[in-house]
Amino acid sequence: MKIVECVPNFSNGRDEDVLDSIISSISSVPSVKILNREMDYDHNRSVVTFIVEYDHAVEAAFRGIETASKLIDMNKHRGEHPRFGATDVVPFVPVSGCSLEDCSVLARELGERVGSQLNIPVYLYGEAANRPERKALEKIRNKNFQYEQLKDSITEDRWTPDFGPRSIGSAGATIIGSRDYLIAYNVYLNTDNMEIGKKIVRAVRGRSGGLTYVKALPFFISERNQVQISMNLTNFKKTPIYRVFEMIRIEARRFGVSITGSEIVGLIPLDAMLRSFEYYIGLEGFTKSQILEMNLLSSENEV
Repeated sequence: MKIVECVPNFSNGRDEDVLDSIISSISSVPSVKILNREMDYDHNRSVVTFIVEYDHAVEAAFRGIETASKLIDMNKHRGEHPRFGATDVVPFVPVSGCSLEDCSVLARELGERVGSQLNIPVYLYGEAANRPERKALEKIRNKNFQYEQLKDSITEDRWTPDFGPRSIGSAGATIIGSRDYLIAYNVYLNTDNMEIGKKIVRAVRGRSGGLTYVKALPFFISERNQVQISMNLTNFKKTPIYRVFEMIRIEARRFGVSITGSEIVGLIPLDAMLRSFEYYIGLEGFTKSQILEMNLLSSENEV
């Protein structure tokens, strides 16, 4: 059976009813299983994770985008996180029986439907990108170029969407693509000084010469009165979580700052957690077969 994961990000982190309606639309499609939902007030953003059979993936994502376009007005939206539209980004991730290229086919099919049926501009990214300069998400949408800037620039040739109109409505634009699994990971610091956050980000993220496979931005989280280092870890096997955590701790110490906590947004592979577990307690020769729950799951599958 071909199974894909889809992780749409919606520009709403403050209204539970809106998110419930979006998830209900997604869940109305056969074979959909909602795995996780996250809401962030300061970012004003929600992340939904679901798996679905390959043949139903486009329909499930489309229904979520359609509902979001009716319930979220980007002209009224404010939040810390960069965003292009009511449905900001929709990645497809291969789980079983399919490849990244298969997921790119889904992304292009979804993009065509969203552009033609909902009149929402669509930009393809990741492995589905039609233009090399749009492969990296941050090259399309970032803190310096988001919904407001796109409204003024979409008629320029460089911002011609892959699908849909060259105009922006209240639902904004949507970025759709395919990628491997990533971990959304945030670290909090006991400071409200954003300049310190910016310096730490420059030391940690890959494109600034830091850790490969780390994308990072600093945010001020008013609810905690702290700076947050918000990251996407795009290859936890080559750049594990513990290495990222320790790098931030080392850099923070230079400014007399310490880490107060960290969080995972959405889901994380067990293997990623085990790598940090093994590192911090110095385990040797440990395998997944030594985990009680893994043995129980294996036994249940054999019944």
